[in-house]
Amino acid sequence: MTSPTPTIPPTAQGRSGPLFHHIRRGQGKPLLLIHGLGSSWQTWAPILAGLEAQREVVAVDLPGFGHTPPLPGKVSIATLADALTDFLTRENLLGIDAVGTSMGARLVLELARRGGVLGAVVSLDPGGFWRGWERGFFYTTVAASIRLIRALQPVMPALTASPVGRSALFAQFSSHPWALAPELTLTEMRSFAASPSTDELLRDLAFGEAQQGIPRGQSERPLVIGWGRWDRVCLPAQASRAQELFPDARLHWFDHSGHFPHWDMPAQTLQLILDATA
Repeated sequence: MTSPTPTIPPTAQGRSGPLFHHIRRGQGKPLLLIHGLGSSWQTWAPILAGLEAQREVVAVDLPGFGHTPPLPGKVSIATLADALTDFLTRENLLGIDAVGTSMGARLVLELARRGGVLGAVVSLDPGGFWRGWERGFFYTTVAASIRLIRALQPVMPALTASPVGRSALFAQFSSHPWALAPELTLTEMRSFAASPSTDELLRDLAFGEAQQGIPRGQSERPLVIGWGRWDRVCLPAQASRAQELFPDARLHWFDHSGHFPHWDMPAQTLQLILDATA
């Protein structure tokens, strides 16, 4: 597992719309990477080098996360999708293949549903497919984790440096948190604590507008939904509901992964992305 690349200063992206901090590097056909709730582009560190060897990677910080300023007004999946579409239009990247994780996985499904924005799509453990008690379980457990993360910031370097500390902090998110890279986990914890849009988007994910799908036979481009069998955030039973709304999607199971396959099974995740967007 590679360590996160040092953060690059924010860069303005055009004369209108929100500023998007992003990295753009590598070679080949462009590939968009979209992180999850509370995170940043650096969450992709375990697979970045492998992707950059074959694709030009465009990894963004969504508004309100990393080094991108928050959106004015309401923050939701819908407004993030609007902002990201504006960014891709300005950068002449409409039709780009895309990969999203968690909240970002929900976001790429929404953009695929709208049509004309993305090419091939890989959605890794998307949120938004809970029912009944699962909705409260998601909101309550993740909100509690965020409060704890903020409270523990003074001792976070020591906690993430220890396998025991990583196991305690990431038990809900990883099938083997003790094996995660200390640099990766510290970066993630710092981002969660500092992101101004986390709380509002958490509420929108749990209680906001339900995700709509694409009727059978109407998907414009290839679509793969990946799911970790040990996901404790978006429970595995939700995968069938996602496929019901996106019946043309291919469902791929990560047998030894939690919520973040690109952390727990980076080699398999890398190969899935390259194959699905070839």
